[in-house]
Amino acid sequence: MPTSSTPTPAKPPPDCDSDGIDLPLSGLRVVEFTHMVMGPACGMVLADMGAEVIKIEPIQGDRTRGLLGSGAGFFSMFNRNKKSLALNLQDTQGAEIARNLCLSADVVLENFKPGTMHQWGLDYSSLCALNPKLIYVSHKGFLPGPYDHRTALDEVVQMMGGLAYMTGRSGDPLRAGASVNDIMGGMFGALGALGALIRRGITGKGMQVQSALYENNVFLVGQHMLQYAITGKAAAPMPERISAWGIYDVFTVRDGAQIFLAAVRDAQWGTFCDALGFDDLKAEPRYATNNQRVTERATLLPALRERLAPRSAVDLAALFEHAGLPFAPIKRPEELYDDVHLQATGALADITLPDGPRAGQTAKSPLLPLTLNGQRLGVRLSPPTIGQHNDELLVRLGYSDIEIAGLRLRGALK
Repeated sequence: MPTSSTPTPAKPPPDCDSDGIDLPLSGLRVVEFTHMVMGPACGMVLADMGAEVIKIEPIQGDRTRGLLGSGAGFFSMFNRNKKSLALNLQDTQGAEIARNLCLSADVVLENFKPGTMHQWGLDYSSLCALNPKLIYVSHKGFLPGPYDHRTALDEVVQMMGGLAYMTGRSGDPLRAGASVNDIMGGMFGALGALGALIRRGITGKGMQVQSALYENNVFLVGQHMLQYAITGKAAAPMPERISAWGIYDVFTVRDGAQIFLAAVRDAQWGTFCDALGFDDLKAEPRYATNNQRVTERATLLPALRERLAPRSAVDLAALFEHAGLPFAPIKRPEELYDDVHLQATGALADITLPDGPRAGQTAKSPLLPLTLNGQRLGVRLSPPTIGQHNDELLVRLGYSDIEIAGLRLRGALK
C-alpha cells in the first residue's frame, strides 16, 4: 500500500468552467478537512475560482448533510465544485491516505478544535515538514489567546461580540438572520490563502493562515467601536439608532406592504419631495439640510408615514426608480428565486441536491457575487454525495482496486 514516500501524484489539468472562463485557481489542489459552514465556505470560494477541492468527510458523511430547519441548506450551499473522499481518520490507514493526499496539496483547510488535527498527524507542523510549500488555513472560534479553548458558534460570537446587541432592541439581543460570521470568516480564510499563495510565488515557502469567528465579528462591529471612540457616545442598537440620514427607514404602506425609502443627500431630499408632491416639506427651513432632518426625525418621519400610508408599495417603487432614489421592497429569501435581476444576470445556477428528501433533484443556488472578464463563476460539480470520488482519488494516489476493497472491508474508507 502507498506510504508517505509515494511520489506526489500528478494534478489534473487546468480547468475552465462550463462557459469556458479561464479560472484563476485552475491546477491548484486544496484538501479540505472541514464541517458546518466556516471552513466549507472557504473551500467553496477556492473551488468556484477553479481549484480542485477534495473534501475529506467521515464515512457516515458530513453531519450538515442531515440537518433540519435553518441548517437544511448548509451542505448544498457551501460544498459545490468539490470532490468527496469519505475516510475514517480514526483508522491508521485512513489517516495515512489523508496524509498522502496532503503531500500533493497546495492548500489544506481545517476547522476542528485545537489539537484534533495533531492526533492524526495532519497538523501544520507535521504536514509542512513533508510539504514545505503547503499553505495551511485553520478556521477557529478564536485566534490564539485566553478564549481559544472555548467552543464557538456564530451565535456565541454575535452575542459576545456586540453584533446581537446592535441588531436587536435594548434588552432583546438578536442574532443576524444569516450565518454572517461563518461565511465571512471563511472568506477571510480564502483571502489569507490567496495572499499566502502570492507570497509562496515569491519565496517558494508555505505559510500558516488562521481565521476566527470572534475576531471576524469584532471586525464587523468595528464601525460602532470607532463611533464611540470618536464621539464618546455608545452606539445604540440599530432599531433605536440615531441615523446618519434624515430619510432612511422602512415605511408601512397600503395593504400592510412595506418598503424601504431613503434620501441621503440634500439633492435627493429635493428630488424626494418633488417626486411625491411634498412641496411644503421641501420649503420647510427646518428640513433644509440632512443634519437638520436628522435632528427633526421625531416629527418628520411620523408626517411621512401618514402621507405615504395610502400609497402602494408597487407605485412607490416605480416612482423612486424613475427618480433615481434609493428604495427596496422588503423580500423574503424564497422570493429571490423570482428576482428578474438575478435571473437575467445568471446569478443563480442549477445544482443537483445530494441529500435529503429531494436528493437527485435540481435546485438553484446563488453564485459568488463577482465576475471575471464579465462572467460569473459557475457550477462545475454539484455538491457531492458521500464518498462520491473515493475510487477516482485513491487510484490517482496509486492504490489498486484490491487495496481499495481492503480499505473498505476494514472500515477505513466508505
